[in-house]
Amino acid sequence: IDKMIKNGTAYLNDFEWMSQLRFYWDKEIDDCLTKQNQSKFVYGYEYQGNNGRLVITPLTDRCYMTLTTALHLKRGGNPLGPAGTGKTETVKDLGKAIAMYVLVFNCSDGLDYKSLGRMFSGLCQQGAWSCFDEFNRIDIAVLSVVAH
Repeated sequence: IDKMIKNGTAYLNDFEWMSQLRFYWDKEIDDCLTKQNQSKFVYGYEYQGNNGRLVITPLTDRCYMTLTTALHLKRGGNPLGPAGTGKTETVKDLGKAIAMYVLVFNCSDGLDYKSLGRMFSGLCQQGAWSCFDEFNRIDIAVLSVVAH
């Protein structure tokens, strides 16, 4: 709020307001929508308990905007950075914010294309988000088969 006041945010179309993760009730579809920038999602209603949330920093704000824009464009997201910097936790927290279930898979060189196929099949059936930790550990031959 301090940043919006400092920047003189006064209109609904100001970037400082549009870049916030916002919730609206849409009377036409009789459902809750989550909006950020040009992105719009139907609220997921996935109850995940009364657990903690991340502290929002300028970096998590940028990550949220990037991920929601990618999802709006029917793409995925791939947060990149050093180990222990909160990439997985940020994805999980965004999922929690819009009530989408996020499954985290810790990848290893033991994953084969059949295992990955079952994971992807289950994700598609469930409609859940996924986070593949240590994706770089998967054998390149397996990734090549999965890509086709």
